[in-house]
Amino acid sequence: MSRERLYFYDTTLRDGAQTQGIDFSVADKKVIAQRLDELGIDYIEGGWPGANPTDTEFFQNPPKLKTSKFCAFGMTKRAGRSADNDPGLAGLLEAGEGPIALVGKTWDYHVDVALEISQEENLECIADSIAHLKGRGREPLFDAEHFFDGYKANPAFAMACLKAAYEAGARWIVLCDTNGGTLPEEIEAIVSEVTKEIPGSHLGIHCHNDTENAVANSLAAVRAGVRMVQGTLNGVGERCGNANLVSIIPTMVLKSQYADLVETGISKEDLTHLTQASRLLDEVLNRAPNRHAPYVGAAAFAHKGGLHVSAVQKDPRTYEHVTPESVGNERTFLVSNQAGRSNVLARLKDVGIEIREDDKRISRILEEVKAREFAGYSFDGADASFEILARRVLGDMPEYFKVESFRVLVERRFNAVGALVTMSEATVKISVHGEKIISVGEGNGPINALDMALRKDLGVYSEIIADLNLADYKVRILNAGTEAVTRVLIESEDSQGRNWVTVGVSANIVDASFQALTDSLNYKLFIEKAKPLS
Repeated sequence: MSRERLYFYDTTLRDGAQTQGIDFSVADKKVIAQRLDELGIDYIEGGWPGANPTDTEFFQNPPKLKTSKFCAFGMTKRAGRSADNDPGLAGLLEAGEGPIALVGKTWDYHVDVALEISQEENLECIADSIAHLKGRGREPLFDAEHFFDGYKANPAFAMACLKAAYEAGARWIVLCDTNGGTLPEEIEAIVSEVTKEIPGSHLGIHCHNDTENAVANSLAAVRAGVRMVQGTLNGVGERCGNANLVSIIPTMVLKSQYADLVETGISKEDLTHLTQASRLLDEVLNRAPNRHAPYVGAAAFAHKGGLHVSAVQKDPRTYEHVTPESVGNERTFLVSNQAGRSNVLARLKDVGIEIREDDKRISRILEEVKAREFAGYSFDGADASFEILARRVLGDMPEYFKVESFRVLVERRFNAVGALVTMSEATVKISVHGEKIISVGEGNGPINALDMALRKDLGVYSEIIADLNLADYKVRILNAGTEAVTRVLIESEDSQGRNWVTVGVSANIVDASFQALTDSLNYKLFIEKAKPLS
């Protein structure tokens, strides 16, 4: 059976920009567009030229794409004027040479109340606008706004809107679940009715995630016949977001129910760049990636329970529905108080420690992990601290420096210009190869000051740690009250692109932070093969 072609249309640069807290720059948009192009997305919607300075500038100097079509977005012409004299359409035609998506009303309620025009006038606006673009050699798309609400209220009018666009020459008629309230069974039933009058090869789906069904709705629409899916990277979008292409794409490519039905422009080789594309967006937005995101999250292929690990080692299909490599991710074996020997063995193997399965020291490592986690430690994400702990039990972790003491002072005062400021000062006393070193550091907080002091002078190791940076710092209070225990996680990185996470636990947040900081330094020195004290 021959497969039909399915197209992906990304709206991250427009719908994503409507997300609370997201504000793309022109440079951001170019980086994201180029990554989407490398992934193999068929259409990339750049925004609405003329609607704001950023989008206007972006279309004046569009990104150079190898395979993707670069699209502009706008609206159908206004009632009461011709398409030739509509400034909105004119601006879209001046924005490059790619496809143009026009949004138009398909819900009779909106036509009557919002536009305050007759239904016949609305149909004319749709048909004339699409024909105008088609006549000038552009590929027109029609986004049927609130289509599913409109269909449920007045199916005849909603279908008339679609037919007006289709008969005028629209390449794609995109069925929009604009408020995200339609459920999968409704989507499938309605789309099935639409395909009786408009071929699925000209139909697309655009879902919002207000009921957490945007991905499911998109899949339902494909089953019902649509052959273009719109969505965004990581599901960003206004309110609760849009359909997440990062989940939809691998489902279409890797799951036989869909892979046997349709073919896409994204090869299995392209798919291995999916995780990288997802995390690039988070990097541009300066936010931490969702660890539990399907397919691409750091925890998507993370195994914690001992029985699970044993099963995965024998046959990954037991607890993994696809291979992590297929989407550019990786398998992780976590070590925690729920872990067994299998977890420890797997994790040791990951970090390059070869040890016999019957080695008694494995039990010692496991006991140490469980005892520490009972005290509040967590090694799920703190891989570097786990490796240090394991190597110390195995007698394979060198000692590089000794901390004799540290002290942190916090001062709140008025500065020379009368402004109230709070500054911190830390003093650290360490011993490196018999040399006593006292370092003082200042920072905008006690942890920053302690970090500055600790790394200010590490004797013979100072040059080795010069490129070490603290990338992230997280604090969690483990129990309430005045005797609360604090867990600190620190993510570090260096100039070689390596990053690692260490953990510290104490009733004192500064002490917990210091533990994590010293673990980070020790790990950096270890991976650099620095000369130990003895």
